[in-house]
Amino acid sequence: MSKPEVWLRGPIPDIPFLLQPAAHALLQTAEELEVYLQEFPEDKLWQKVYGRASVGFHLRHLTGVLDRLITYAAAKELSEEQLTYLKNEAVADQDGADLLLDNFRQKVAQVLAIFKNTSEEKLREHRTVGRKKLPSSVLGLYFHAAEHSQRHLGQLLVTVSVLKENRSGTQVG
Repeated sequence: MSKPEVWLRGPIPDIPFLLQPAAHALLQTAEELEVYLQEFPEDKLWQKVYGRASVGFHLRHLTGVLDRLITYAAAKELSEEQLTYLKNEAVADQDGADLLLDNFRQKVAQVLAIFKNTSEEKLREHRTVGRKKLPSSVLGLYFHAAEHSQRHLGQLLVTVSVLKENRSGTQVG
């Protein structure tokens, strides 16, 4: 018998009420990534399907976006290291799925620790995003971190399923 989805397991301890949905979504993403990547062929990690992003990109991007969004929520500018990471999210290298997944798990743990120390007053604070200084709030950034993770999880799932079905190794798309 499989467990219910994270949001149906009750509150996450020490996470403020208003951040429970975001925490649930991030934990759900981490759990589902584990399932979807079971028996995933490592040699297909960076393969694109019909011109769409690779599984490796999605894994690296999930981590990078969380990192950037918590930086904006802390009212900071992105560092050169973060900008370099962003520029290289789609670059295939020796990083395997296990390492990329572990990096995401660690980032989720960091975000949840931040959530635990975030007051409701802080959630209402104005923040800006990116070089254009687009308007948001701490709550908006945290919510986007959660929904963005779920969005990329869905895209990753489709790519994983197509690549697992295409065991012949022929290029798809």
